[in-house]
Amino acid sequence: MTGNTEVVVIGGGYAGVLAANRLTQRDDVAVTLINPRPAFVDRIRLHQLVGGSHDAVVGYKDVLAEGIRLVVDTVTRIDAAGRGVMLASGGTVGYDYLIYAVGSGSADPSVPGAAEFGYPIATLEEAQRLRAVLDTAPAAAAVTVVGAGPTGIETAAELAEAGRTVTLVCGGVLGPYLHPRGRRSVARQLARLGVTVLDGPGATVTAVTRDTVRLGNGRELPSTVTIWAAGFGVPGLAARSGLSTDALGRLRTDETLTSVDDMRIVAAGDSVAPSDLPFRMSCQAAVQLGPHAADTVLSRIAGRHPATLALALVAQCISLGRRAGIFQLAHRNDVAMRPYIDGRPGAIIKEFICRGILWQVAYQARKPGSLNWPGWAKDAKRRQLLQAEHGETLATR
Repeated sequence: MTGNTEVVVIGGGYAGVLAANRLTQRDDVAVTLINPRPAFVDRIRLHQLVGGSHDAVVGYKDVLAEGIRLVVDTVTRIDAAGRGVMLASGGTVGYDYLIYAVGSGSADPSVPGAAEFGYPIATLEEAQRLRAVLDTAPAAAAVTVVGAGPTGIETAAELAEAGRTVTLVCGGVLGPYLHPRGRRSVARQLARLGVTVLDGPGATVTAVTRDTVRLGNGRELPSTVTIWAAGFGVPGLAARSGLSTDALGRLRTDETLTSVDDMRIVAAGDSVAPSDLPFRMSCQAAVQLGPHAADTVLSRIAGRHPATLALALVAQCISLGRRAGIFQLAHRNDVAMRPYIDGRPGAIIKEFICRGILWQVAYQARKPGSLNWPGWAKDAKRRQLLQAEHGETLATR
């Protein structure tokens, strides 16, 4: 593809690929996608990679629109003044507009021994490493999963269903996002699978050794393999490049996803903090933020004012092995409500959504611009929060 406007997308996950594909609506836009891996990671399947039921990888040829230039490299710095990005290989790629979609990874653990002896699971390489460790561990080896969000729950269930002896250490409540009714359903299914769930104030990890996990109540758990699933962090690229970030390192933007520092930089996915009110790090948010970031760039190219966010998070899906799951419904402001679907129907819905997301990403490669979220998919309470906390100053630029 040749064009007059060069757009660089950093990050080839859900948000980055959807943004890159959507940009190809215009023939005068040349799109370069920079990603450290040569293949697309279907990240919501990583717990299945660990359990051995999926490889969680798809070729970019299946999900990228024809004409997008793929650069397999790592961006080490963004030169906003010079409109260029520096690569680990030593090269530089210039841009007219930049979409920052670097995603997230495992948070750096502050617990003594966790970084040395725990196995994180937030990236493809981490999941592959953990899979190799489990393959060499005895079948009866004690496995401890630390963290009771969706990643921890799904990993614990997957391994228990495969016959592993699993303890899930919650560090608080099981499934903090879930409605209490949904939480009880998840607890019942984990019990059926044989997972030992440790929750409550005493279930906080204070230290990890090669073969134990120490809790806040003084208890020590034997643990041959300790899996660390306690939260996400974001790459430090934005802060390292002198751009404004929030306390976690997410790029600060307005409600059009435009950087507060530079109108040529737009962000999407887990690494963005619009109006200092970031969305939950999730595939559900990424598949909405990616297209919106592309629309912001396309609007600026066309000389139009970009639209503000119209995004809602209305559910959370969690698989509980291959035969059960939960589909927890939520209000549009991402607060769980009473209704949920569990058991086998929950598993079917989760699998349908997982397949549907990948299908949608691939379809956008063939039909860019066809993904448009309905008008009702907007959290009305977000505007109220923006007005209460910021007035109108951060809403748009």
